[in-house]
Amino acid sequence: MDTELYEMLELSSDIRQMPKVESFVENIVERYDVGPDVYGNILISLTEAVTNAIVHGNASNPIKQVKVRMEKVRNKLIFKVTDQGGGFDFNTIPDPTAPENLLKVGGRGVFMMKQLCDLVVFSEEGSTVEMQFKI
Repeated sequence: MDTELYEMLELSSDIRQMPKVESFVENIVERYDVGPDVYGNILISLTEAVTNAIVHGNASNPIKQVKVRMEKVRNKLIFKVTDQGGGFDFNTIPDPTAPENLLKVGGRGVFMMKQLCDLVVFSEEGSTVEMQFKI
């Protein structure tokens, strides 16, 4: 698979850990000279994925961990976010653009990730999300 490098970030399931995600992304973007558009897409997508892992996956239980792994494979950065929750059925997420959902608070994270990433794949019953970005 020609993995050149990988980096890990481990967080407790506390929303106050989110600044660490931003620093993690900034370091990677700088190292690989990622342009501003892709940088924004990575930051928003990874923030959404980690927030979902903390709040929904691990129910904000600070004993449970969220792991973020980044791999550079050829011209792609691949991020995997894994929580210790029971997962979810990612095929039944309501469409946030449907008229009945437009005014609902929340429910747009996965939709945004799918719009901003080159590829989004859920595995392990939804407790892991892989997001790929071409650089």
